[in-house]
Formats: sequence, C-alpha cells, structure tokens
Amino acid sequence: MPGCSLRSFWTTPPLWRTVIKKEADELEDPEFVRGSVPAEAENEADPGSSCPGKEQNRDERQQRPAVEDRRQPSLLRRDLSHLDQLQEEKDLFTQKMRAAVGGLEAGPQLGNERDLWAKMPAVLQESVRAMWHVEIQERQLEDARKAARAEAPAARKCLRERGASGKAEQNQLLRVRRPVSLQKEHGLRHQKLVEDAQKNHRKAMKFLKASLRRTREQRCKEELASRERVRRRMDAVLALKNSISANRETLRKFQARAQAEAELAEQKAQAEKEVILAQGGDAFKHFCHQRRRQELEAQNRAFKGQQKLRKLEVVSRILKEGAEEDRRKQRPSPPRPAGRPLLSGRTWSCVAALRAGRSAAEPPRCRPEGRSALPQASLLVKAVSSESVQADGGSLGQDEGTLARPEILGLWEEDYRPYQPQVPKEDIDQKPAAGKQTAEDMLARTVQRLRSGLTHRQVASRRECGGRPFDSRPKLVHFKDFDIGKVYKKKITLINATYTVNYCKLVGVEESLRDFISLGFDPPGPMSAGMSCEVLVTFKPMVNKDLEGNVSFLAQTGRFSVPLKCSAKKCSLSLDKELIDFGSAVVGETASRTITLTNLGGLGAGFRFLLASERCETDASPSVFNVSSSFTYEDKGFDAKIATSVSEQLLEGGESLPADVPSRKESGKLAVKAQEEGHTAESEGVTLTTVVTVPPNEGQTEFSLGEMTEGEIGPFGTIRAPVIFTPIVPGAVSARFKVVFKNQQCPTLYFKVVGVAIDVPVWVPKPNVDLKICMYDRLYQDSILIHSRSNAALRLNFEVCKGLQGHLQLLPKTGCIQALSSYSVRLKFLPRRSLPEDAGQYFDKESRVLEAPMTIRVADQVKPVRFTVHAIVTTSDLELSPSGVDFGYCTVYEAVRTQVSLCNPSLLPQEFGFVGLPKFVDIQPNDGFGTILPLGTLQLDVTFQPTEAKEYNFELVCKSEINRCFKVTCRAVGVHPPLELSHYQVKFAATSLYDTSLATLYVINSRLSVNSPVPSVPRIGLEDASPVGPTSFEFLLPPNSPITISPSVGTVWPGKRCLVRVAFRPVLPTELIHQEALQALSQEAEARWSQKDTATQRKDQRRQSSIPRLQNRDRLSQASASQPPELQKEDLTPSSQEYRAAQATLTRSFQGKFDKFVVPCVVASGDTKDRKGTEPLSFSPHNTVYLELWCPAVAPSVVVTSDKGETIADFGDIAVGQRGIKKVSIQNVSPEGLDLEYSVLDPYGPFVLLNPIRKLASGETQALELSFSPRESVLAQEVLEVITKRGALSLALVGRGVAAVTTCSIDGGVLNMGYTIAGESTSAGFKLQNHSPLPIKFSVQLASLSTRSGGQHQLPRCLASPAQRTEVVGTQNYSGQSVFSVVPVEGVMEPGRAQDFTVTFSPDHESLYFSDQLQVVLFEKKISHQILLKGAAREHMMFVEGGDPLDVPVESLTATPASDPEHRQEAAELKPILVTLAYVQLDTDTPAPPATRELQVGCIRTTQRSPKKTVEFSLDSIASLQHKGFTIEPSKGFVERGQTKTISISWMPPIDFDPDHPLMVSALLQLRGDVKETYKVLFVAQVVTGP
Repeated sequence: MPGCSLRSFWTTPPLWRTVIKKEADELEDPEFVRGSVPAEAENEADPGSSCPGKEQNRDERQQRPAVEDRRQPSLLRRDLSHLDQLQEEKDLFTQKMRAAVGGLEAGPQLGNERDLWAKMPAVLQESVRAMWHVEIQERQLEDARKAARAEAPAARKCLRERGASGKAEQNQLLRVRRPVSLQKEHGLRHQKLVEDAQKNHRKAMKFLKASLRRTREQRCKEELASRERVRRRMDAVLALKNSISANRETLRKFQARAQAEAELAEQKAQAEKEVILAQGGDAFKHFCHQRRRQELEAQNRAFKGQQKLRKLEVVSRILKEGAEEDRRKQRPSPPRPAGRPLLSGRTWSCVAALRAGRSAAEPPRCRPEGRSALPQASLLVKAVSSESVQADGGSLGQDEGTLARPEILGLWEEDYRPYQPQVPKEDIDQKPAAGKQTAEDMLARTVQRLRSGLTHRQVASRRECGGRPFDSRPKLVHFKDFDIGKVYKKKITLINATYTVNYCKLVGVEESLRDFISLGFDPPGPMSAGMSCEVLVTFKPMVNKDLEGNVSFLAQTGRFSVPLKCSAKKCSLSLDKELIDFGSAVVGETASRTITLTNLGGLGAGFRFLLASERCETDASPSVFNVSSSFTYEDKGFDAKIATSVSEQLLEGGESLPADVPSRKESGKLAVKAQEEGHTAESEGVTLTTVVTVPPNEGQTEFSLGEMTEGEIGPFGTIRAPVIFTPIVPGAVSARFKVVFKNQQCPTLYFKVVGVAIDVPVWVPKPNVDLKICMYDRLYQDSILIHSRSNAALRLNFEVCKGLQGHLQLLPKTGCIQALSSYSVRLKFLPRRSLPEDAGQYFDKESRVLEAPMTIRVADQVKPVRFTVHAIVTTSDLELSPSGVDFGYCTVYEAVRTQVSLCNPSLLPQEFGFVGLPKFVDIQPNDGFGTILPLGTLQLDVTFQPTEAKEYNFELVCKSEINRCFKVTCRAVGVHPPLELSHYQVKFAATSLYDTSLATLYVINSRLSVNSPVPSVPRIGLEDASPVGPTSFEFLLPPNSPITISPSVGTVWPGKRCLVRVAFRPVLPTELIHQEALQALSQEAEARWSQKDTATQRKDQRRQSSIPRLQNRDRLSQASASQPPELQKEDLTPSSQEYRAAQATLTRSFQGKFDKFVVPCVVASGDTKDRKGTEPLSFSPHNTVYLELWCPAVAPSVVVTSDKGETIADFGDIAVGQRGIKKVSIQNVSPEGLDLEYSVLDPYGPFVLLNPIRKLASGETQALELSFSPRESVLAQEVLEVITKRGALSLALVGRGVAAVTTCSIDGGVLNMGYTIAGESTSAGFKLQNHSPLPIKFSVQLASLSTRSGGQHQLPRCLASPAQRTEVVGTQNYSGQSVFSVVPVEGVMEPGRAQDFTVTFSPDHESLYFSDQLQVVLFEKKISHQILLKGAAREHMMFVEGGDPLDVPVESLTATPASDPEHRQEAAELKPILVTLAYVQLDTDTPAPPATRELQVGCIRTTQRSPKKTVEFSLDSIASLQHKGFTIEPSKGFVERGQTKTISISWMPPIDFDPDHPLMVSALLQLRGDVKETYKVLFVAQVVTGP
C-alpha cells in the first residue's frame, strides 16, 4: 500500500488488525480475485491459459463465429464498465487502508500489543502483495481496454442486435453489482469498527494516564515515608550510640572509684592486721568486734531514724486530737462529772510523767485544761524512749481516742468503792473549811500515796509482820520453748502470808514485757490470813528471744513481785562418745560402730557429719552479723563464745576471714531493710555465717560414714550414725570427724576414730585383665597369675559371675597353691550373640564394654580375691546401603553411576572385596577392594553401562576377611535411543569472564529402514522398536546456567544429522555481586563512622588527655557493630553504580572456576511442525541422551579500569547534532603483551572509535576514546568487542539522542509592542520552556544586527509589491542604535525550567513601521523560534489605527523637519484614513447583515508631563453619514492614558443605492490631546452579490 508506514502498522490495535487481516485474506484468496474479474476479461488478458473451461469456450466460439461477433461489442462495453468499477473499488479500498493505517499510527502507546509485532509485517506484506496482484491484473487488462475503446463505434452498431440477449446481460450486471454492494457494506462496517476502536483507544489512554498518575503519587508517598523511617532509625541509632558511650564512661568511673576504695580499705585493713599481729593480739577477733561495732552503729542510726519518724507520727496524731478537741469545745457538750479529767489532759500528763522519769503506770497530776500541754508537744516527744514510743504507737493505732489508760480499771470505774484502810490521823488530810475540798482531790491523794509505796504496818499479837506479804505458787512463772504467734496462759496463786487481813493490788509488769505479757486479775478485796487469789498470766510471743522480768503487786504492807521468765527454743547438742576404737581388722573386711547425737533442747537443727579436714558450706542468712538493739558491749560471754567458735573453725581449716562477708554499708542496708519489713531489732539474734571451702582429700580413707550423714534432728531427739571401718592398706589408721550444724549458734562437735588393718595372704598382681577388642564367635585366651605369701598351702576355688558361664571359663575350676609360690589359671573367652542379654549389668550396650568380675575363694580366708576381666565386644558385620539398587533406564551410549554406602559397625578394621562382577558393572575406588576403618563408612561408586537394549537383574557380592558374604540386588533396563550425538562430552577451552566459547556437534538419526539388525534397533528394554521416520529432540538446560544451545529443539530425518552449536559464556553470580556490593557499602559506612569517631576522640583528648586508648578501640568496635541496618537494605540493581563497581572488583580478583554440566536431550518420534499450535510432542523420558559439558572459566586478560571497572559506556543524553566523547581505560592484566583487534561498529550509527589501540603491553593501561553523535532522538546501543588471543572484552555503548524541545509563550510568532512616544521606551516579555531532559544552551539574535548577504540584488522595498517583500527588518532609529533590544542574549536553560526574556522598544522618531526579527538559536546551530517584533512611535499622545493601508511600510527618505510647526500642522490636517465596507448579499429575498468595520482611538501612556490626561475624539457629519446608511458608535468620547476605544462603523445600503456605483463619503475625525489632530476618514461602500 502506498503511503503506509510499517512501524505504525505494527502498533495497530487488535480489533483493527483482525479486520485488516481478514481483508488481506480475502484479497489473497484466488476465488476473490477471479470472482471480481469476469471470465471473458481473463481470457482476453491471458489467452495462453490452460484452464479447461477456457478451452471449451474457445471451441464454442470457433463453432459459432457469427454469434461471437455479435456479442463481442456488448462484452467489451461490459468489460470496460466493470474495469472502471474495479478501479473505483481499488481507490476506495486504498483510501480505507490509508485511513486505517493513519488510525493505527495514532495509537502506538499501547504497550500490551508488542507481542503481535512479529505477525503484523507478514500480514502487511500479504496485503501489499494482494494490491500488487490487482495492479498487475489492471496493467494486463489495459491493452484489452484500449482495443475495446477503438472498437466502440462498431460496437454501437451492434446494440440494436442485443434485443434477445438483454435479459441475460441484466442478470450478468446484477451478478457483478452484488459483490460491489457487499464490498461497500463491508467497507462501511470496517469504518465503524475503526471508529469504535479509536474511541476505545482514547478511553483506554485516559484510564491509563489516571492509573499512572495514581501509581506515581503512591510511589512518591512510599518514598517519602521510607526516607522518614530511615531518618528516624538513624537518629535512634546515633542516640543509642551516644547513650552507650556515656553509660560506659560513667560505669568505668564508678568501677575505678569502687576499686580504688576497695584497695584503700584492703590496704588499711592489712596494715591494721599487721599492727595487731605485731602486738600479739587476735586479728580475727579484732576484726569481728570491729564489724559488729560497725553494724551496731548502722543499726542504731537506722533505729534513730525510725524513731524520729514515729515521734513525728505521734506528734501529728496529738495535734490532730487537739484540733478535734478544740472543735468539740466550740460545740456545746453535755455536762460531765467534775471529778473526771479530760482525755487530752490525761494524755499530756502521761507524756510529762515519762519525761520526768516516772513509770507510765503512775497516774500523773492532770491539769484542769488539756490545751496548756499542747505547746510543749515537741519538747516532750524528744524525751520519749524507744520502748515507750513503740508501745504508745501500738495503742494509738488501736484506739486513737484513749492515749493513756489506767493499769487497774477498777479504781477508775464509777461503781467501784475503794477500801479505806485505817491510817493514823496525822496522815489524813483534813478537809478545808466551807467544803472546798472535792472528791477529785481526795482520790488523787489516795492514788498518789498508793503509787508512792507508802505502806501500813501490821502488828498482831504485838508482833510486826515482816517478809513477803504474799507467797506465790509457782515461785517462778516460766514459759519454755515458745513459738511465735501462739498464746500461752498460766495461773499464779497468791496466798496471804501475814497475820492479819491484807489487800493485794496488781501493779503490772516491767516495761520490756508489756508488749508480750497481759495479766488478768480481779481484786479480791480484804483477804484474811491464809486466803488466796489467782492471777492469769497470758503470754503472746512476737519475737524469738529470751525475756525476763517480774510481775509486781502492791500489798498493804508493801510491794512484792513474782519472777517471770520466757525461754525461746534452743538447741542443746552432744555426742555420747568422743573416741571410737575398732581394734584390729583384716584388709577387705568391714567393721561398724555407732555414735549417737542427742538434742536436749526444744529447737531442731540440721546436722552433717564430715571429716575434720573437709570444709562445710552452710546456708547464708540475710545478714552476717545481726544484733538486736538491746545488745551491749557488756555481754562478754556470748560474744566470746561466738568469737571462739568461729576462730576455732578458721584455725582448723587454715584459712583467714572469708572475702564474701558483707561490708558495713551492706550490713547496714540489710538491717534497715529488715526493719522496714516489720521485723523488730529484738527478734533477730546473733547470726554468724561462715562459708569455708576445703578441697577433699585425694587419697582414699578407710573410715567412712553410713547413710545417715546429714539430716535434721528434732527437738529432744536422738540420731544414730554408723561409722564403718574398711581397711585397705595394712597398718594403724585414724581419722577425726566433726558434726556441723546449720544453726551457727550451735558449736561444732568432734570425735576421733582409730583402728588397725591386717593384710590377706593370697593376691592377684594383675587385678584387671584386658582382652582388648574382641569379635563375636571368636575364641580369645589369657592366663591369670596368683601369688601367696602364706607359709602353708591353700585351696583355691575359681568362680565366674552368673550369666557369663556360657561365654567365659576359668580352667581349672579348683586348685591348690603352695606356700610362698604362684599359681596360673587359663582364661577362655568365646562371646556369643546372646552376650548383651546374658551379661546384664556387666555389659554396656552403648559402649560395648564388658566388665566381668571374677572371684577366687581361699580356704580359711573371709575376704575372697577378686579380679576383673575387661573386653570390648564388637560385631563383624558389614552393612550395605541401600540393599537394592535400581539403575532405571539407561541408554547404550552412556553409563549410570550410583553410590552404595559400605558401613563398618565394628570397632576393628575389616578388609572387603566385591567378587564376581559382570562386565557391564564397575565399582570404584580400587575396583571394589579395600579396608574399611572402625565405625567408618565408604562411598562406593557403582557404574552400570548396558551393552544392548534389554532388562538386567544381577547381584553384587561383597566378602569380608573372615569369608562373610553380603549382597546387593540390582536391576536396570537397557535403552537404545532413536537418536545419537556425535559427541557426548564437550570440553571448552578456558574462557574469560563475560566472553563466549563455541562448540559444535551433531544430532544423528542413523536408522534408515525397518529391516535393520536386531542389536541396533532402537527400543526400550524388550518393548517394540521405535518407528522409522522423522525424530525430534530438545535440549533441557539447567536454570541459571552459562550455557546456550542453538537450536535447542529440532527434527532429524532418517539418515540425516542436525548441526547444534553450544555456547559457553561465564558470568559472575548475582548473589556474589550483591554480597560484594553490600560489603563495600558497609566498609564505606564504617570508614565514615571511624572518621566521625576520630574527630570526637580528638575533641575528647583536648578536653581530657588521660582517656586510655582502649576506650577509643571500644568506640571503634562499637561504631562498626552499630552500623545502620539501612545499608544492608539498599535496592541494588544491575544498572546501579555500586553493583557495577562490585562486578568489576570481582572480575579483577577472579581466580578461576570449573563447572561440569550434564544437559539432557529428550527424544520424540515425529516432526515438530506436525504439532498443533504450542502442543508439545510426546517425549519419552527413557529415550533421553545426555551431553556432558566441561566449562572452565578464567579471569579476563583485559579489564576496564575507569569508572570502577564499568563496562558500559553511558554517554547519557546528548542533543541531536551534538557530539559527546567518553574515555574508557583498559589494562592488560595478563603476564604477556597482547595484540588488540576491534569489532566493526555500525558505519551509519552514532558511535565511533576515535583511537583504536593495536598493542597493549603487560600491565599497561591505555584509554580508548569513543564519540557519540546522534542524528535523531532515539536510544542508541551498540557493543564494541576488544578481541585478543586470550579472549574478548565487550564494551556496551549506550547513548540517548535528545531533541531540543522548547515552546514559546508567544502564539503566532509576532510580538507587537504597540504605540509609544518617540524618545521613550516600553518593554514586553515572553518565556521559553525547556521540555527536554537536558540543559539547552541558547543565544538570541536580532535580524537588524546580523550580517545580510542575500539581499544585495533585490529591489528596494518601496518598489517591490507586498507579495515580493520578504524583509523583516523595518524602520530603524536615526541614531544607529537598534530600536529593539532583548535580554538575556545567551544562557543555559535547565531541564524543565522556563527562561524569561524581556524585549525593550526604544524608538527615537515617529514611525508606524518599526519591525525586526528575533531568532532563538540553540547550541549555536539550530534556530528554534523566530519572532517578528513590531512597534509604532508617535510624537504625541494620541493615535488612530484601523482602516485600509494607503502607503508602503517604508519610510520616505525625506522626513518632515520636527522644528517646522506649520508643516507639522499641515501634515496633521492631511492625514487620511480609508475605510472600505462590503455589503454581501447572496439572496435578494433574505436581508443580509450590515457591513461593519472598526477604528481604534488610543492614548499613549507617557512619562512626560502634559496638561491633559485624556484624549478627546469627535467625528462630524454624523447626520449625512446616517442618511447614507452609515451607523457610527460612538461618534465622540475620550480615552484614558494607556487605553484604547473602539469606534464601530456599520453600513446598510439605502433604498436608492445603486449597486453598480460604489458609495464614497468622507468625514473629519478630530483628536484633542496635547495637540489637536484632524483625520479625514474616507468611507467607501459597495454591495457584493457573490463570494
């Protein structure tokens, strides 16, 4: 098709392609061509055709010549008309195809249709071929057409004879017109489809652009989020690094300070110890007392702090109570008895009494008002003791309303009447006169006398009673072995021991017992002599410590008390003996004695029996020394006991004070923690924790303890521990044992054990008989030698342990050994397979070790003589894995290899060998013979190579050195494939990286007929033979292999062969390149971090020069370990710079590699062309032949050294017509010089090698200069190969030619600057937008300033017609300066940026034809834009434009002088304006619209001062103009500065208008501004009746 573009046709949408393909098929169909041309025309065009139908028609014409002569003119005319129709149809079809192709060119952006590009050229060629076929037929029929036209006059005469054949002709015409109508209908349908396809294409492009925009936005968002996430991670890593560095520095300082303090304390303690030892004192005791003293001080400080807190709490509660009391006083309170004091008053009285040193039980004198005691609260609280505060705190917590209670409630009850004994009158205070003494005063005096200890003397029968007034039973109230938390009660019976009536009052217990002891006593009143009363004593222990005190009573004759004692549970441990004597015992015998441990106390303890030389580890208590607050230095006995016990233990062990005893600060913290948890200081005793470790005695001791060596002894319990004496070596032995207890308050108990050992007369010098490693079912023998030191003969009996009698024998079983001689016994060992079950505990199944104890019993000897037989029993089996091997299907052209594992489970090496192997089997290594090590495994390669196509079944026999056989069954199927290879193994030469090596081989089909000999018939096993015929093959390459096979699929005919090329191109693995790139990035990051750390270290060294170097190393290691993980996550693509640099590095350091590939080639019967579509052939997996490839890869001899080894020379974007040069440095890394050759580049391409280097010495580096000069805007790619005898180096040349695309903001290419005042200037701007991806260098040129050489022989502009005027430079300034100027003149436009230009119009005289041409030149060569600059200048501020031109755009050579005002006024009055109006009237019946024109009146904006700011205009003769049919609006008005106003002129021909004579009317237009100007407007109107 003429005018059809092949490239645009490839991008045709699928629907259009289908339609065009169908049309091409119809054109290609012979029936379509024959049906479109009549048969007669074909006969005329091709008279020599051999068609049978044509020959029959020729015969008929010969028989009937007259009829043919008559029909010929009609047939010729019909042929002519038909040919004309064919020509029209052809033209129509050509136009449709051009339209379709144009539509196809409009849609090349659909990327999903590229897969059909290969099909479209064929369809296009077929369509073109069909069109050519039509053209050829048309040319062939031209002669017939000319002959028919010549005979047309004769044919007209024959028309009259066609009456009979008219109907036939009409039918023929109908048959001819029917295909034409069908073709027209088909064309319309085709056009509709094309339009629909275009519409769909536009919609698809719209949605595609929207999708691409959303995708770009989403990618931008993801990229921003990723950058933000990376930044946050970097900040976090840096913050973590700084924090770690600061923490390490701080920790190092604290450690150094603590170490220095510890060293100083240790030095101080050592010096003090030396001083004490020099003075002869006990250093350990001194340090023990010192530590206890420190702990006491810490506890005292903690107690004082706690006491202060309690005091503050009491004061706050008292203040709170006082505030509540004030509030109650403000409210009206009910009357109370006058004799009862206030609660607050009693409280403050009690506190005052405590300060005065009196007991809390004494009733103080209460003030009448409690408020007076409040100011002294702070002073009183300071004097409160720890015990009283603790007691008061408990009472306050229980009842806040009663801070002080009386001890005896009965005296304060209302219904209690105290007994008034008879006292002397002088002791009785008389009541004051007038009844002022109240009952309250009397009661206070009585209570005061009772508590002051004043007694009444008893005299009976003139005898005064002396001694205790009351006897108590029991004499001592003793609570023994109490448990904390339980309640204990006891009764005290008090008997009146006086001679008369007496009274008894309970005073209470001591202050230290009030928290634990409560008394129940009901005052009995007066008691006669001998009468008794009871007191209930309740004890509730809360601390585990001993308590002592008295229960005080007050009798009439004086005070007395009953002692009270509370004893905590204690341990009282003792041994029943300190020496155990075993006497004499024979070596080997065992004697036993018992020692008893007794606990007489109520507290149990954990005990442990140990040798005296052994050290014990007891459980550590929370604090090493925890002493109660009541402990003082006067308690010498307990302190001395603890110190003595500890010193004894340490002196016996030979060790000093343990290093893990807590320091004073730690013990103080533990004490404070214990107090915070609620444990009082009194509840903790003195706890000493000693951790001593002594390594056990390496020698074996004769004395041992029984099973009861440790445990718990309960209260009042007894433990019996056995001591066993087992003599080993003759002689006297002794040992010392000790009993240690978990309770450190219990002292360690010691006892001694002695005994004498006597030796036996018979012994075996070799008690262990080692038979080494033995196998099952094989006999092993040895002799046992026995010695006797006795002076008499002894009888011996030899016994084998039970279960081994069937495997082991001692011969003889009995014997007699003479005095002072030796005796030999024969040992026979024959292990059976049942040994592991029979031996039982004597045989270890995992290690296969047999330890059989043998016994020799001697007459009259208690201890038998024992010896042990040691042997390692192992098997003699050999294990073959697998037990059966299936080689599967194997062709006769290759061998199948499999591995068989031979395992030796024995502990001895065994020799083996495979015997009786068939010829088609081979076993390696060493042909199947060798020695296998103990517990070893050998991998044997079994190779099977069939000799013919059949089934194979055989066995492989392996024999050991003891003639044991082990078999492996094998099976296989021999296959004779239909095809064979000329070479089954290809060894490539050493190939450089990214170079290619080629090898050729043949696929052969050697079978020619069915009657071939039987052994060579292709078959699978015993199946039917393969058919004779074409056979197809296909090579299956492994994935990611550097191998290429071409053709990989093909068909071989019988007796033929197919050439196959195998290419090997080694490349570096992508994973290795990624790893190298990531490692390089990590090293760069580490270097940056190291630089940062180095700078930081320098700053730190300036600040503090004593920082050790080890700290810097730690920082470096920390920086390298804390590298940001984002470096490991960079997306490395093959086009990235890091990837290419890593690839170049690995290429230079490549040491070589050898790979071996086995490529299967499957075979199938049939031809590949016979398959339907993409249906695969039925390849049989058994008819597979294999090709083995040996592929050695070596390092390249020539490498690229520039751009980090980059082998891709990317020129980037180069403007079309420009030239870019790039240098590539290559180096010879081989040990010899190389001659270089180069591949041929495209001579019409943009790439050129400027300096081909011919020789390159070893180690030499040269630079290749490459140039890129694009001629069009395309992406150019070529490969330049540097060829040497060692290989080739491929350089990829890439470059993009980019057309400089710029757009101008001025539409139409004309920039009109408008009117301006002569001598002034005005400016206007425009923009150039750079749409290309590269920067563009531009320059701006004015035509008036450029040299012009082409206009020398042209006519002057004033003489040339408007059509002949081509000059763009108009009137210029008189001064010689350019009337137009532009800035900037040159520069560079960045990609995607816009450049602003400013054009300045500066005329120096009045003219209407200032013009110039501005050219934008890119890269100093290409003119991209031409802008015509126009402007007009006036000497005054008003102007009129519009109308028809009356002069030429050229200035006259004679200008009117500006200094002549008369000429100026005359020129102004004579300014004509021609306005022509053409009234177009096409139809006389329908009125046409009036003819219209416009005039522009303007006022120029100027910087000159002028009395008038506006321009007034007026047009006279308006009435006459209207009479002539003219309408002018507005006829007068004014114009502001910088504005224009339009005067609209319309004309409608009047009724009396003569169309043949134009109407000419004139009017005056006056302008009044800074001057007055008059214009003569000449109106010429005419009527036009046609276009």
